[in-house]
Amino acid sequence: MLSADATAALMPYPALVDALRAAALEMAAGKIHCPQRQVLPMGEGGAVLSMVAVADDLAVHKLVTVVPGNAARALPTVQGQVSVASSVSGELLLSLDGAAVTGCRTAALSMLGVATLVNAAPRAARIYGTGIQAHHHVLALAALYPRLRVEVVGRTVEAATRFCAAHAQQCPSLVVAPAVPPGNDVDLVITCTTSPEPVYREGARAHRLVIAVGAYTPQAAEVAAATVRDSALYVDDPSNARAEAGDLLRAGVDWQQVRSIAQAIGVPAPAGPVLYKTVGSAAWDLAAARVAVASSGCNKSVMGHR
Repeated sequence: MLSADATAALMPYPALVDALRAAALEMAAGKIHCPQRQVLPMGEGGAVLSMVAVADDLAVHKLVTVVPGNAARALPTVQGQVSVASSVSGELLLSLDGAAVTGCRTAALSMLGVATLVNAAPRAARIYGTGIQAHHHVLALAALYPRLRVEVVGRTVEAATRFCAAHAQQCPSLVVAPAVPPGNDVDLVITCTTSPEPVYREGARAHRLVIAVGAYTPQAAEVAAATVRDSALYVDDPSNARAEAGDLLRAGVDWQQVRSIAQAIGVPAPAGPVLYKTVGSAAWDLAAARVAVASSGCNKSVMGHR
C-alpha cells in the first residue's frame, strides 16, 4: 500500500482534471458502472463508506472511514485505501491511500467545475475550512491558477492564520491570507467544512461560483437554503446527490432543475449565480486511479488500457 505522499505524487492536478472530465462523460454514457455507495454509521458521528466502480480498463474499490471528531485525537478525518485492479485480468495493480485519493480527486473535481462553469479564470477565492480538504484545494489552486488571491475562513482567526502561514510557504505562487473580515470581491467560494449548519450565508451573486464540498449527509448543509434556491445548480453525480446532498435537500430544490457536471462540459458556461455541489463517486476514484496507474508505469500490464 502506497503512503499518502506517494499516492498524491502519482496524481498531478492537471492530469486529474483531464481524467475527471473524461470520466464524467463516460459515466453519463454508461461506460463506467458504479452502484450507489454504501454508507454505514459509526460511533461519535463517524461513517464507513464502501465505493466500487468498473470500466473496461480498471476496477476500483475504496473503503474509507470518516470521523469528524478525529481532529481532537490528532488523527486524519478520512482514513482508508483504494484497491486498483485490471478489469481484464483481475490483477491487483496498486493499493492507494484512500485519504489522499479522496482529497486530491475532490479538489480536482472542484477545479473541473471552475474550468467548466465560469467564463474566465478566477481572480480571488475564499475557502471555508482549515482541514485536509481545504489543504488539497489550496494545492490545486496553486497548481492550476497561480498568482490567485485566496482568503481563508476558519473556526477561529488563529486557525486561519496558522493555515495561511503554512500554505504561504508551501504555495508561494498564491497570496493566502485570513479573511478578516471576508471580502466582497471574490469570484470563487469553496466550502470545505464538516459543519452541519451553513457556513456560507451570503446571497446568490452573479459572477460568483460557489462550490460546496464538505457536507456529505442529507442532514448537513454548508450553504444557506436561500442561496441554493437562487442559483443555477450543478452536481457531480446526480444519483448520489439525491441521496446525500444536504445543501440541496434541505433547500427543497426541484431536481428537474439540477444538472450534472457532464451536461455542462463542452457548452457555454451558465449565466448568473452558480452553485456546484459535489458528493463524490467511485467513478472519480477510478479516474484518479487511471492517473496513478499511468504515472507509476503499471499501465503496461493493463490490457486494453486507453
